[in-house]
This record gives sequence, structure tokens and C-alpha cells, in this order.
Amino acid sequence: MHPAGLRLVLPGNVRHNSGGNAYNAALLRAVADLGMAAEACEVEGDWPVGSPEDRLRFGRQLADADGARVTLVDGLVACGAPDELEAAADAGLPAWILLHMPLGTHPALERRALQAAAGVVCTSGSAAADLRERHGIDGITVALPGTASAPPAVGSEPPHLLAVAALLPNKDQLLLLRALSGLTDLPWTASLAGSDTADPAYAALLRREAERLGLAGRVRIQGELRGAALDAEWAAADLSLLISRAETYGLVVTESLARAIPVIVRQGTGAVEALAAGTPAAAAGSQGAPDAAGLPGAAVALAEDPAPLAAVIRRWLTEPALRAEWRAAAQAARKRLPGWDATARAVLAILGIEPPSHPAGPR
Repeated sequence: MHPAGLRLVLPGNVRHNSGGNAYNAALLRAVADLGMAAEACEVEGDWPVGSPEDRLRFGRQLADADGARVTLVDGLVACGAPDELEAAADAGLPAWILLHMPLGTHPALERRALQAAAGVVCTSGSAAADLRERHGIDGITVALPGTASAPPAVGSEPPHLLAVAALLPNKDQLLLLRALSGLTDLPWTASLAGSDTADPAYAALLRREAERLGLAGRVRIQGELRGAALDAEWAAADLSLLISRAETYGLVVTESLARAIPVIVRQGTGAVEALAAGTPAAAAGSQGAPDAAGLPGAAVALAEDPAPLAAVIRRWLTEPALRAEWRAAAQAARKRLPGWDATARAVLAILGIEPPSHPAGPR
């Protein structure tokens, strides 16, 4: 086993509050709480892939390894820079890859990077399955995200719907707005809370569409929220939505469940795995497809038509028994969600790092 600590190399160009950033920060805190040295090393660049100068900086980061710490590189940097990973391996300094989302746009680069790494840690089962299917690479491991404890949401009257995600086309808030436009005969309010600087054009489109659909008085598009403002939105929420077209896991789903808020996700994405994280089967380590009847919410088959999403939300708004069922399932899931200490121990075990027997404790 390695005696020392962990060095996590991060992309310096992702500034908004993404799931990958949240995982990285929580992992470093949890490793430190276990009494291990944990260092974050940002590498600037236009990741993924970056410029030759960006990759040169990354190569220097890898060459700067001291041998006393294991180097783990965020996949957003690593998967587009196989030359640098190969050079580090040839120099006896192989790095591990922490992969949040496969780099589907550059499969050849990704395959070489994965082959050059000391090993690959995926943050969801769906990401690991995708890599195995596309590249046929063995030895891919999984360390699922943990969840920080949070107070149960109080909710609102009328019911308040919350979508916490950066305002990006993949998150498909446009489909959500169009679904909500068909529900204006019912009482509800909604908030879209997420960075509006990652794709300013899409954020502007969402605001125009909310006006066009007559939703401006009922839907708030607030940009990224942090601290007390975000806590207030969570406390007021009755239903959470993450309907991304592609999602490897979806930390916001388990963050919702930690507050006993049920969630609607898109079927066929990794968010379904997160929705099932607090079910008895998941707690027992089952890897099979979740039982839809026991989920704290719903996984909905969606394409371009907003009608299926509107139909599910309408059912939830108009059927008290369904709302009670989802809320009870979310309250039960809240008690079963693993913490970030479990994630840290899983990652350290994969990397071959033995934490001290007397951890420092939470900081």
C-alpha cells in the first residue's frame, strides 16, 4: 500500500458549479478528514484536449510527481492528453484518471489515455459501462459520489418546482419550460437555478422563451446560486427535476434526496442511477435496474416533445396520493444515502492508499 497521500490534478477552465467540481472538492475534503495529505493542483488550459502549450503545462505537472503521493487526474484534462500520460508512464510516474464523463468527441485520444493510465476510477456505473463498451478496457473501477447531510425541505404552497443545473442545452431547460407552459391551469411556481455564464446565448434564449410562453411571473431564472440563497431554494422545493439529455450520474439528484425532495429524471441517463441511490437494493450493493415502483420520483422517456414531461408533472400536481408516495420514498432514501467518507475510502482503496487508523475527523 502507498504510505502517503493524494494529488488531484484539476482543469482550471471549469469555473461554474458542475457535478465534477463538486465531486472533486468533496473528495479532497473527505480524504483530508481521514487524516491523509490531499492536494489540488489546477492546470490551466482549454480542456478537453487544449492547446500544445496547455498540454505541455499538464506534462510538467505529471513530471513534478514526488513519488510520495498518488496522482489522480480529472478526465476532462487526462482524456485529451494521451501523449503526456504515456510519457509519465514511461518515466515511471504513471497517473490515475478520475473520469466523470466520457470524452465522446475524441474517442481515439480517450482510448490511448485510458490505456496509458495506471488505472481508471469512474464516478458512476453508467460511465464505466460506456467505457467498457466503447473501448473494451478492463480494470475500470467505480467510486460513486457521496452526499452531504441536509435538513428536509419544508416545501411551499403552491408547490414549488426546482431545477438546479447550469443553463446549458444538454440540461434541456427549454423542454422543461415548454412542459410547464401546458400546466398554467394549475397552481405552482418554479425556479431554474444554475450558471448563466457557461452558455450566455442559451441562458438568454431561456429567458426569452419564458416571456414568450407567459411564464415570467411563475418561473424564476436566477443564474447560479450559492450559500443562503441556494439553501432557501432547496428549503422551498417540493419537486426537483434533472432532465439532461446525457448525464453520467447527476449529483443534484442525491442532493435533492438528502432533503427528502423527490426527483424527475430522464430515462436512459445516469441520473436514474442517482435516483436509485437510496433504495434498499442500492444500499445492499445491487447493480441491476432499479424497480420503478420504489423510486423517490420518476424516470421519464423524453425526446423533443414536452407532453410526456408535462403529463408526469400534472399527475404529481393533481394526485395527492402520488405526491405522498414520492415524498415518503424520498424521506426513506435520505436515510440510506452514503456519505463522502465512503467515497473517499473507496477511491483510496482503489489507488492502494491505506488511510491512518485514527483519522483526523471532519473539518
